[in-house]
Amino acid sequence: MSSHSTPSVSEGSLTIPRAGAAPRTMVLVAFAAVYVLWGSTYFFIRMGVETIPPFVMAGIRHLAIGLIFYPLFRYQSKEKPTPAQWRTTIITGLLLLLCGNGALSWAETRVPSGIASLVVASVSLWMVILDWLRPGGVRPGGRVLIGFVLGFGGIALLVGPSHLGGSERVNPLGAIILVLGSLAWAAGSIYSRHHPVPHSPLLGVAMQSLAGGAGLWIVAAATGELHQFHPAHVTLRSWLAVLYLFSFGSALGFSAYIYILKHSTASRVATYAFVNPVVALFLGWSLGGEPLTLRTFIASSTILAAVLLVILAPHKPTVPTEEVVPCPGEA
Repeated sequence: MSSHSTPSVSEGSLTIPRAGAAPRTMVLVAFAAVYVLWGSTYFFIRMGVETIPPFVMAGIRHLAIGLIFYPLFRYQSKEKPTPAQWRTTIITGLLLLLCGNGALSWAETRVPSGIASLVVASVSLWMVILDWLRPGGVRPGGRVLIGFVLGFGGIALLVGPSHLGGSERVNPLGAIILVLGSLAWAAGSIYSRHHPVPHSPLLGVAMQSLAGGAGLWIVAAATGELHQFHPAHVTLRSWLAVLYLFSFGSALGFSAYIYILKHSTASRVATYAFVNPVVALFLGWSLGGEPLTLRTFIASSTILAAVLLVILAPHKPTVPTEEVVPCPGEA
C-alpha cells in the first residue's frame, strides 16, 4: 500500500487509504457508534470490575480479541507479519493495553467512570508533548500549550482541595494511575507511528491484543488476582459488561472507527476525543448514580476545553501525505 499515490490517514499504528465518497447516513451512523460505544465503555468497565479483578477482566477481553481476530485478519489480509512488525505491536500492545487499559480498569475500582474518562482525555495532551520531545519532533504552537496547561489544571482540580464545591476530591492514587496510564497510551501511539506495523490495521490491532492480553494475564497472576478470581462468584451484570466491552466496545466500535477514518476528515474524526468523556459522564450519572458536583462541572469544562484546543489547533504533519488524528481512546 503506497501513501504516495493515495492520501491516507495515519493513526497510531493505522495507515488507512482514503476511500471514495460514502453514503452520508452510513457515515453519521458510524460517528454515532464511535461516540456512544466508546463513551459507554468506561461505565461498563466499572460494572465489570465490581466482581471481576481488574487485570483479569481486561485480560479476558483483550486476549479473546487477539485469539479470535488474529487468524481471521491474517487470513483476510494474506499478510505475514515480519519480526519487526511483531516487535512494534508487542511494545505498543503492552503500552496501550497492559499499561493503559489495565491502569484504567484498576483505577475504576476507586474512581467514578465519568471522572476516569476525563483524566483519560489527557492522552491527547500527552501525545503533543511526547511528539515534541522525540528526536525530530514538532514543537507545539501557543494554542496547544495553553490547552496542555488547562488540561492538567483541570485534572489537578479533581484531586484537590479536599472539599471544593461541597464535594470530596477524587481518590489521588486512582487519579495518578490514570494519568500514568494515559501517558503510557500516548507513548505507545507515538512509538507505533515511527516503527514498522502491518499494512492491515485490523491485523495490527489483533496482534496488539495478543501481546497486551498476555501481559494482562501475567500481571494478574503476579498480583494474586488469578488466585482471587472465582468465576462462580462473578455476577451476571459483570459478565454482561465483559461481553459488551468485547462485542460493542472493541469489535463494533473499532470497525466503525476504521470506517470513519476512510470516509471523513481527520479534524472530524478527532472530535470523538471530546465527545466520549461527555457520554461517559452522562452514563455514569444517569445509570450509575455517580454525582455531578460543582467540582466535576468546573474540572470537566476545563479539561474538555483543553482537548478541544489541542485537537482543533493547526499542526504540521510529520509526513506530508498523511492526516494525523488522536489515538483511539477506546477504553
